[in-house]
Amino acid sequence: MSAYPNAPGHRNVETSVAAANALAPKLGRLQQMAHEAIREAGARGRTADELAERLGMDRYSIQPRTSELRRKGLICDSGERRRNATGKMAIVWVAA
Repeated sequence: MSAYPNAPGHRNVETSVAAANALAPKLGRLQQMAHEAIREAGARGRTADELAERLGMDRYSIQPRTSELRRKGLICDSGERRRNATGKMAIVWVAA
């Protein structure tokens, strides 16, 4: 298997490794979808919650893609923050 961020990360715990292995075949497509949705938002960007809503996906499936895309240099922290569903401030991601 490839290394992170080209492969899903895990915590070297059996269940985490199994989840990463199950996700691996879809990773490229999910990263592509996330990147495109962030790019289409332009300077406004998107939080992980906004990204999940836009893609019609669970936040926990799509949020890790932001870390991977950041590591690849495809997106960056805009410096702006918006409230997420829990009321906490969240990073607004923009295309690099």
